[in-house]
Amino acid sequence: MLIQEDLGVLLLGAREAIYALDMSNIAVNKSAVYWRVTEEKQRECNTKGKLAEVECRNYIRTLHRMNETTMYVCGTNAFSPTCDYMSIEHGQLILQGMQEEGKGKCPFDPFQRYSSLMVGNALYSATSINFLGSEPVFLRSSNSALRTEFKSSWLSEPNFVYMDVVEESVDSPDGDDDKVYLFFSENAMEYDFQSKMAVSRVARVCKGDMGGQRTLQRKWTSFLKARLDCPLPGLILPPIVQDVFLLKHKDWKESVFYTIFTLQSGLSQVSAVCAYKVSDIKHVFTEGKFKTPVAVETSHVKWVMYTGEVPVPRPGGCINNVARKMGLNRSLDLPDKTLQFIRDRPLMEEAVPPVSGRPLLVKREALLSRIVVDRVQALDGQTYDVMFIGTENGFIQKAVNYDGEMFIIEEIQVFENRDTINILRLSSSKGFLFAGSEFGAVQMPLSNCSRHESCADCILARDPYCAWDFTTEHCSSVSSSKTVLQSLKEGDVSQCPEPDAVAPVDVVLTAGNSVQLPCELHSNLAHVVWQFNHQLLLPNEKYHIYSGRLLIFDSSESDTGLYICDSVEQINGRMHNRTMAVYHLRSKMSGLEVAVALLTLLCLSLIGVILFLWVRGHLECLKIARASRQNEVKRQSAEYVHIPNRTSEVKLLGPEPGTPCISNNNHCTVDFKQNGVHRITSLANISSLNGLGYINDESEI
Repeated sequence: MLIQEDLGVLLLGAREAIYALDMSNIAVNKSAVYWRVTEEKQRECNTKGKLAEVECRNYIRTLHRMNETTMYVCGTNAFSPTCDYMSIEHGQLILQGMQEEGKGKCPFDPFQRYSSLMVGNALYSATSINFLGSEPVFLRSSNSALRTEFKSSWLSEPNFVYMDVVEESVDSPDGDDDKVYLFFSENAMEYDFQSKMAVSRVARVCKGDMGGQRTLQRKWTSFLKARLDCPLPGLILPPIVQDVFLLKHKDWKESVFYTIFTLQSGLSQVSAVCAYKVSDIKHVFTEGKFKTPVAVETSHVKWVMYTGEVPVPRPGGCINNVARKMGLNRSLDLPDKTLQFIRDRPLMEEAVPPVSGRPLLVKREALLSRIVVDRVQALDGQTYDVMFIGTENGFIQKAVNYDGEMFIIEEIQVFENRDTINILRLSSSKGFLFAGSEFGAVQMPLSNCSRHESCADCILARDPYCAWDFTTEHCSSVSSSKTVLQSLKEGDVSQCPEPDAVAPVDVVLTAGNSVQLPCELHSNLAHVVWQFNHQLLLPNEKYHIYSGRLLIFDSSESDTGLYICDSVEQINGRMHNRTMAVYHLRSKMSGLEVAVALLTLLCLSLIGVILFLWVRGHLECLKIARASRQNEVKRQSAEYVHIPNRTSEVKLLGPEPGTPCISNNNHCTVDFKQNGVHRITSLANISSLNGLGYINDESEI
């Protein structure tokens, strides 16, 4: 995966294809080029015992930028590594057809871990150079090609992880050279152990290394390696490095390698993040003591600290001002004594210690797999390192260090099938994070401030990218406006308006069934506390709290009442409580209760009908009697005066004057209120909500 920000594309290497995706929306495929393996190569690979349709294909493993329009591409090519040049012309990818040998530049095995780096026009790669994968090498492919010695003291069954360059020559007072650092794990040679034990290493070489004149011809004269220390309590075996990211600083001595470790025993799901300053690594290599092999009586070799005289210039060092004063301007000028020393003793005695002497983060359960880090300036003027960590179950965790304490402020599932995240790429300028697995790639913003709907949610998220804007009343990206609020270390919500009270939700309880009461926490740093009838509810065999929600097993009448879910978060010794959900559980009426209620309703209905008929009959009698008297009067008065008939309209039922009618109905609605219960007259037209959908925080982006 390669980001080309100036072209606005994300280049994605796949099986027999390279895709150029739109960085703003990777669902848009701008261009694609296909590099398929030939039938002859596939047959040859298959005859060597590899699977024709799986291993004997061309997997693009190397993808580096050489200049503005040209890339260097390598593929496994059915266990016959091959490289080519690729260009972008008028937005289209084009393979140049200038294929060359890829052995040592790209692994044979499509599933073997390796690392590579392009520095200028020189390709640095760490992989195996044979079909069986048994000959590991750290190689520079250029006009002055160099590689490591085929000795187990240099590389012992390594698993290469990461490589990057540090420009240590910039403002160097001693005229030092740039360094290329390689992170890997290998079998330990310095420990007495009954079986093979892996350890984590960092190695480095000088960019200007040209090899030796007689000793170490076309080999590294500056290859040194040291053990990485990431102490985890209670461990017998050292943890193993899985991924590394270099967060560069304008002062290279302040640059930091962020590293993920997992346990090698496989008995516990524990991961850790340790950080190493470049200056600390440099100190081990330039001033630390060496280890040397010593033969013991058991015919084994034991590695111990070297206490003898160290040659001058110092073995493994770059050509600097001290060497130049001795007339040594190139590594080719180094004396054999110095080269022989480093050839036999590439391992340092001292291990590289992590920043603060301990892991920044220790995570249990899901194993961490990949890491990238962004540096963000907050409203308080300080810069914070925000870590984006991929996991083996398809999640991205967002973590920040505040005053030496690490907080995971957000966790998002990016792969629906929980695929392992194998690659992470960061674009700070575009504000996107790209994640890849064996089955695809996803894109997500570095921050999603709008998901925090209230001021308190925005502040308590402790996200350096986000702040609450009092003008717009929205949580948005950090700006220089004076109307925004952010409190990363304190989490102070005192300036936020009081949130609206949470309305209780009625839930009907059926005896014998289980009940689930959801409760969504808006802060990843908070934990849930449940109350039942204003008493603290502790988990037991009947009540189970899982992911914030409350599960009530085998419910009964005794479980009816008021349930309150509170979000509780501790910030600098202060507890912040907020009610997130309120439920009122009431029991469902039994069959007997329903029968009694129906019988009561029936009786009341009969009484009403009887009263209605009685009143109606009584009125009819009165009308007849009144009509008889009126007729009698009319007959008596007709003999004297003629009075015209008058008609009148009597409204027996209807709304009070001023009650409006619904425009889309031929009937007026009347709101009757009895004992606080609102009965709403049915209307003819009801809006359908079937088309309404939503996207939650765990949707694939």
